[in-house]
Amino acid sequence: MDYDVIVIGAGPGGVFTAYELTKLRPELRVAVFEGGHALRDRKCPIDGDKIKSCIGCRSCSIMSGFGGAGAFSDGKYNITNDFGGTLYEYIGKKQALELMHYVDSLNMQFGGAGTKLYSTAGTKFKKLCIQNDLHLLDASVRHLGTDINYVVLENLYAHLRTRVDFFFDSPVETVAVLEDGYEIRSGGTAYRCRQCVISVGRSGSKWMERTCREIGIETKSNRVDLGVRVELPAEVFSHLTDELYESKIVYRTEKYGDLVRTFCMNPKGAVVNENTNGIVTVNGHSFEDPARQTENTNFALLVAKHFSEPFKDSNGYGESIARLSNMLGGGVMVQRFGDLIRGQRSTPKRIEESFTTPTLGATPGDLSLVLPKRILDGIIEMIYALDKIAPGTANDDTLLYGVEVKFYNMEVAVDEHLETRCPGLYVIGDGSGITHSLSHASASGVFVAREIARK
Repeated sequence: MDYDVIVIGAGPGGVFTAYELTKLRPELRVAVFEGGHALRDRKCPIDGDKIKSCIGCRSCSIMSGFGGAGAFSDGKYNITNDFGGTLYEYIGKKQALELMHYVDSLNMQFGGAGTKLYSTAGTKFKKLCIQNDLHLLDASVRHLGTDINYVVLENLYAHLRTRVDFFFDSPVETVAVLEDGYEIRSGGTAYRCRQCVISVGRSGSKWMERTCREIGIETKSNRVDLGVRVELPAEVFSHLTDELYESKIVYRTEKYGDLVRTFCMNPKGAVVNENTNGIVTVNGHSFEDPARQTENTNFALLVAKHFSEPFKDSNGYGESIARLSNMLGGGVMVQRFGDLIRGQRSTPKRIEESFTTPTLGATPGDLSLVLPKRILDGIIEMIYALDKIAPGTANDDTLLYGVEVKFYNMEVAVDEHLETRCPGLYVIGDGSGITHSLSHASASGVFVAREIARK
């Protein structure tokens, strides 16, 4: 065997698997294979000047590489079982929370000390939300910021580089089951291991689905979240963000009974592009450093869509809508809320005259030509509902960027050890379809490392 353990994917799940293995069993030979670049080489070419939109890099530096898609996020670790995945259904609520707190302590150890831990405990906003038919979910939130998050990852890599063999720009083509372990192939070379941990993230959804089919591991359809990213003056939500930083608010629409929720709130942040399997969608970042903050706050409004027989391809549905947006807008599209309500397309002149200055150079357009009516109706209802607790949300100059899509992997069949039917083959992180957040993915990595060390 070349290695005792091979980890596929250097996102949060893979990184924390490697860390915990080297801590508990330093004698084990561990390798991490990553399709993207090393952290220092992860640089998106979009500079807002010469290159203003996605050019379709072979490996997207925003989505892939050491640290995964979360490397350039705003570094929010939500410590809760109320959202972010269903890890607790496999390992229990108490253990899931303990692991998330452990990950938080490691982030503090590797450079995050001094960042703030926010909490919804005892907040007056819970009552305010309920009074307006909104529901604030419970959580503790550690906000590292995009800048400190990067520092933490730098320090983690410096710690691991002499203890683990890293293979960057080395996508794994296949995983084969052997009599006494596993063989992976990358770049035409075969590597063998006794145990294998797959942590390929959301961007590895197609690879994960194909690999499960080839090995014979059952999967089941998950959901896709569709919506927009809202950008408005930071003052509108400051009373919430100053106390809670991230507020996960859920609303049930009157018209259809659909659930619409806020997601990934970035106080004084910036709206950014991201590339998933060649499709350009929108996301948001924010920094801890006040010098790098903006005058705007942004957050997503998402509607979850589940599908039943005969249609199972939830990600394909989301991709088709995102491609339509790319076709009409040449990438991400932006529209003023007032223009959307009046049924008119936003123009460069209307955006320029807006009192809200966009932080992303997106194409002015009409989101009603892209998003299905049911989803758009739900988003509009949610904006008016939020306006009751944060007056100004429904202003004409509130900007809506589209589309934001959160793809979820097919849920992979694993047991209470996160082990597949193949002994020694584990699937963790967002690639499993079980976790949907930095904290849950990281916790799943620690959990599996302890399982392997114990065995």
